[in-house]
Formats: sequence, structure tokens, C-alpha cells
Amino acid sequence: MTAWALIVPECVAYAQIAGVPPQNAFYAAPVALLVYALLGRSNFLVVGATSAASVLSASAITGVGSPEDAVGLSAAVAIISGAVLVAAGLARLGFVTNFLAEPALVGFLFGMALTIIVRQLSKLTGADGGDGNFFERLWAILRHMPDWSLTTLTVGLAALAALLVLERFLPRLPAALLVLVAGLAVSAATGLEKHGVEVVGEIPSAVPVPHLPGIPAADWLALAGGALGVALVVFAEAYSIAGRFAREHGQDVDADREMIAVGAANVAAGLVRGFAVSGSASRSAAAVGAGGRTPMVSLIAAALILLTGAFLTPLFTDLPEAVLGAIVIVAVRGFLRVGELRRYARLDRSSLWVALTAVIGVLLFDLLPGLLLAVALSLVMFIAAAGRRHVALLGRLPGTDRPGTGHGFLYGDITMHPAAEPVPGVLAVRPDGSLFFGNISRVRLAIRDRVRAVEPPPHTVVLDLADSYHLGVPVLDTLDELRDELHRQGIALHLAHIRARAAADLDGHPLAARLGPGALHPTVDEAVTATRCA
Repeated sequence: MTAWALIVPECVAYAQIAGVPPQNAFYAAPVALLVYALLGRSNFLVVGATSAASVLSASAITGVGSPEDAVGLSAAVAIISGAVLVAAGLARLGFVTNFLAEPALVGFLFGMALTIIVRQLSKLTGADGGDGNFFERLWAILRHMPDWSLTTLTVGLAALAALLVLERFLPRLPAALLVLVAGLAVSAATGLEKHGVEVVGEIPSAVPVPHLPGIPAADWLALAGGALGVALVVFAEAYSIAGRFAREHGQDVDADREMIAVGAANVAAGLVRGFAVSGSASRSAAAVGAGGRTPMVSLIAAALILLTGAFLTPLFTDLPEAVLGAIVIVAVRGFLRVGELRRYARLDRSSLWVALTAVIGVLLFDLLPGLLLAVALSLVMFIAAAGRRHVALLGRLPGTDRPGTGHGFLYGDITMHPAAEPVPGVLAVRPDGSLFFGNISRVRLAIRDRVRAVEPPPHTVVLDLADSYHLGVPVLDTLDELRDELHRQGIALHLAHIRARAAADLDGHPLAARLGPGALHPTVDEAVTATRCA
């Protein structure tokens, strides 16, 4: 009942964000709930229309077809994005969400929330909201301030205040449903429509029936790019919510299975003329707070929504648009994570700049370009982090040898272990992480700097490759260049801790022959011992 009480008003609100009639949300909601309950593995996730999914769906269909085709286009976006997720889940690609950096996602959702809020301001003021990006829409609202409807503004602000007060002091009550009912009652009793307040109007009965989107093949292709962005965000949103509740209750969720379940829910929603769906943080939290512990929550809520769509939609006729706008604004304010931005500012300035760049990208270029910018920033952060490899200077740890066992001394980073003793004449180093084409040049320069800093110069460099499980051709080529450079200075290069696959890579490269078998060792201690004996 709690999930139903939240879903019903949000169905009407999010349908308008997506640019489709309210009944289409009632088509999608029960089907999506049913499919996820059957296929998903989270006991707590409640799926359905969300602000992120709705606004991205609307952005994906912008400029494709005509406004009259919005229903078919939105359904096609849901089907394409769902099919992508199902295919990706079957291919076990659930790990890809790990590469969407949290600061980029925080910034994207922050910008998305601001974009949604400015779009709802036209409902709260009764003025024309214009078109374009965030700043253009905001300027249009302010420019038309003389045209604001005082009655509409009063209704919207009253709804906003009521929602915030109920959430603050009576959090267990379904605030959105109570405000929606109150708005309906006041509108019907006072005839708000006659005083210039826009209302939802008649909503046809909504029973989901399979229906393929009747759009041309060219439109399917035109929607593909935007649908990929929708797929990425709806899964990232759903999986993060499912994972959070799973951790709180000592459970696990499988990323690949969740990808399939969320994808199937979107395909099913599209096939009944719905639009994109995702996991809802507010509905899931409310259901858990009310005692929900199994997917039966979704099944019962689906049955109640079916009854609502079939028999109760006429009740929404007098619902003021300003009340819907207030419900949406309160629903998305959780994405305005100012505290998180402050935390980045205090602890990690680079993460702050990534988040702010994503925010500005969304506000200037709209949601889908902003999403692509967030993904690009995530990749840049990953490559930059992987490219920075500290090259540790290793020293022998006293007391770690075990005489008679065949095991020699252990070696550790001398900055971490002050007692570690560098071996005279031998420079033992270890890159803290795997080597690949993006960082090997930096590692080579770092080793060269280490060599130059030693007085007198070492006769041998021992390179510990314990963290590298694969050595690609660029890595081996650069190591070969390092060997040549050291050789010209009369310094030998020895390799230690070569993993099985890395050894196979090395065997196929000319570097193996140039080093010779005497330069390859299972441990750093054996390499040091061999060079000192030599």
C-alpha cells in the first residue's frame, strides 16, 4: 500500500516529464513491477517511472518525429534501452557501471535535478517556460514574471510547503498521495480551473495491452544513441539502490542478473506503450520502512495500480498541474547533493572539478550530452589514476629470512618500512600497480630518476613485476628500451616476480632473449643474491 501510494501520484507527474499522457504511466507501472519481481534478485527494489528515466526519455525523443509520435517514440526508447541491458547482462557486462565515476554521476544527477526543477517552474507559476537549456528556460520564466498567475503560484507553493512539512514531521505517511488528494479536493470544491489554474484533465482508463510502437524504421535508428544513454543511467540508478539496500540487510545482488531484470522491465513497459523505468530510491525506502521484505511488495502494488488505472483515473481530472510540479520538485531534490560537493571540496578537489564540470555540461548542453560528458570524465579519471604509478624503492626487511627453509629475505617499500635496508650496488624497485601502455613511459622515467639519484651508481636494477599479470607489447617494448638505456650506462636489468601470463607474454618478445635466463628470478631476494654473486 505504501509503494502504491507513492507510485500513483508520481505516475501522473513523471508521465508529463516524459512528454506522454498520464495513462501511459499506468500502462507501464504494473507490468514493470511484475517483470522485475519475477526476474530480479533484490528483495527491496521497487521499479517504475523515475525523474531520471523520464527526463532522459524525453531528451532522447527530442527532434525525432513529431510531438504526436511521443507515445510511440518513448515506448521505442524503453524497448531499445531494455534490449541493450538484457544483451549486456547475458554477456556479463554488469561490471561496466564500476567505471562510471561517482563524482561524475553526482554532478550529472545534480544538473539533471536543476533541469527538472526549472521545467516544473512553469507549472508553479502558470507562465511560459520556453525551450532550450537550463539557463534559457530560467530566463524565460523570469522574463515572464508579470504573467505569473498568483492563484497558480499560491497552489504550487502551498503544495511544496505541505510536502516538506509532511516529510519532515510525519515521514511514515505517503506525503505525495496526501497532497495529491488534498489538491484534488480543493480544486473540485473551489473550481480552480475557472481561476486560471491548469488541471490535468480527463485521463482515460488505463489497462496495459501489448502494442508495438508504430514508428518508422528510421526513427528506431535515430533513437538508438539516446536509448544507450537511457540504458546506462537507468541501470546505474537501479543497481546502486539495490546494492545499497542489499548491503544494509546483509545480502548480495548480482550485477548481470539485475541488468537483465531491469532491461526486461523496460522492454515490457515499452511493449504496453509505456516509457523508460528504473529503480526508485524513494519508493524502495518507503516500502522497506513500512516493513517490505520480499518481491511480494511489487506484486501487490502492481495489482493495486491495475485497479487504479482501470477504475480510478477519472478522479484525477481536477488535479492542478501546480501540485504535480511540486511533487516532482520535492522528489528530485535528493539529487541536489550539496553536502557531497562540499566533501569533495574538502577532501578531493579533482573530484569536485569533475562533478562541477558534469553539472555545467548538463545545464549548458542538456541531459544526453551531459551524460556523455560524465562518461568521458569517468574514463579520463580512470586513465589518469591508472597512469599514475608510484615506483617504490625496495629494501631488505631485517629478520625476515628463514635459514634452512630456502626462503630468503622479504623486501618492502623503504618509505613504508623505515627499517628496510637498501642493498649496496643494487637498485630494487616496484611499480605499485599493473603496467600497461598508459603508464609504462612514466614508470621508465621514474626508474631512470631513481638510478640518477643513487650515489655511487648501481651495477644492477631489479624490477619487481609482482603486480603485473599481463605484459602487452607496448610495455615490453618500453622495458626493452629501458634495458638498452641501462646497458649503455653499464647497468644490468633483472626482472623478479614474473606472473605466469606475463612470462608467456615475455617469451614471445625479443626482450626475453636480450635479458637472458639469468636475468629472470622468482623473487627479489633471489635476484639480488644472483647479482651480488655475479
